[in-house]
Amino acid sequence: MSSGDVLRAGSDGPAEDATATVLLVEDDDGDALLVTELLEDAEVTVVLRRARSVAEAVDALSIPGGSPGIDCVLLDLGLPDAVGLTAVSRLREIAERVHDVPALVVLTGLTGGDQGVQAVAAGADDYLVKGETDSGLLGRSLRYALQRRRSAAQQRALYRSAVRAEETARLERALLPKPLVGDERVSVMVGYLPGGGGLLGGDFFDTVERPDGSVLSVVGDVAGHGPDEAALGATLRTAWRTLVLTGTPPERILEHLERVLLTERARPEVFVTLCQVVVDPDRTRVDLYLAGHLPPLLITGPVGDLRCEQLPPTGRGRALGVPVDGGWQPRRIDLEGPFALMLYTDGLVEAEVRGVPPVVGPGADPALDGLGRDALGLVALHGERPARVGPLRRRVPRLGQSGLHDLVREDLERHGIVGVVERVLRRVRALHGGPLTDDAALLVVGWTGHDTPYLGERSSTLADSAEWARP
Repeated sequence: MSSGDVLRAGSDGPAEDATATVLLVEDDDGDALLVTELLEDAEVTVVLRRARSVAEAVDALSIPGGSPGIDCVLLDLGLPDAVGLTAVSRLREIAERVHDVPALVVLTGLTGGDQGVQAVAAGADDYLVKGETDSGLLGRSLRYALQRRRSAAQQRALYRSAVRAEETARLERALLPKPLVGDERVSVMVGYLPGGGGLLGGDFFDTVERPDGSVLSVVGDVAGHGPDEAALGATLRTAWRTLVLTGTPPERILEHLERVLLTERARPEVFVTLCQVVVDPDRTRVDLYLAGHLPPLLITGPVGDLRCEQLPPTGRGRALGVPVDGGWQPRRIDLEGPFALMLYTDGLVEAEVRGVPPVVGPGADPALDGLGRDALGLVALHGERPARVGPLRRRVPRLGQSGLHDLVREDLERHGIVGVVERVLRRVRALHGGPLTDDAALLVVGWTGHDTPYLGERSSTLADSAEWARP
């Protein structure tokens, strides 16, 4: 019998659909032939490989995943390079180091089964006594060991999945901090919607009120997805809060934050877009800083008469971490009465609109997504003739900035501002037809006014997959 023979009862040639690979560790050719015949009689289909010593078995198991992967080891305890149960512990140690542990059935020539029982206590799944084993017993033992191995592999996979889910939730909670705001008339509503595919992104946000009464808010987006980007987002959020709490002037915060980014990022191509707003203590002015980020929506007016305005990206500076010249200058926005600013990341505007007409404004081409309408609007603003819209825009409509603006405006008209974050996230997710491709963060910071009975709204929404899977 050669290494890699495929055994199947009633078959004259190799099997084409063998389901398990068995490594027989046996130095005696006669015993190896007997095992081969018993497997054939038991009608157990396996790829049978052979090692003649523990050293050869170690070499076979040391290949990550096997070649092919070894599902079960039939181990003779009477090998010349092993004493007692050392072969069991040695093979188990090697297997655990390189891949999922295969099933282990030991073969002992000693009657009474004492050595076999000791082998099971040392980590074997089952034992067989040579001379007392027939084809039926060998087949049952092998099938049991393989099923136990599969069950153990499933349990390990479930455990790893649970650990990953716990780590993901911990990172997501780090991206959903509690705002530090004392003014009861300041509203802070935040929400985070993880993307699909189990991939974390680096969206982060925060709001802090300083002792002088000014309120600073930030929304940022680390380029890329995965644990590194999520951890970097949490690091930058913590760094931003530290800079605010230590009294760093708002115009200096972004340059200091960029230094943290350059130090902590895993790869030189990682960059961060960011929107920072600074609300003056008298609540009549807002300074807006854009670092390669989308501008926020401005919501003004009293309760029952809210207006939503899409701010232009005037004065937008470069993204953090991009090696080009340029800094970040604030844009001053003067305000009267109650207001709110809705900051968001691009995961919302990049949501595809599936199965339903996209949200469009008056006179807009319904075949275009929001980004397409923005491009045509920019061309029209400069008095130029727009070019023909390409087929990709029509084939994959996206919500876009204009679509998000229309969606928020409609929601405010129907429901008001309380609960707007959760409703917008749910609506965008529904339009997309499920979890978004990219994760999305949404932050609303506002002020209810001096002479009103309304206090600021505080809410926090973490859209986990279990709760948001329900309609």
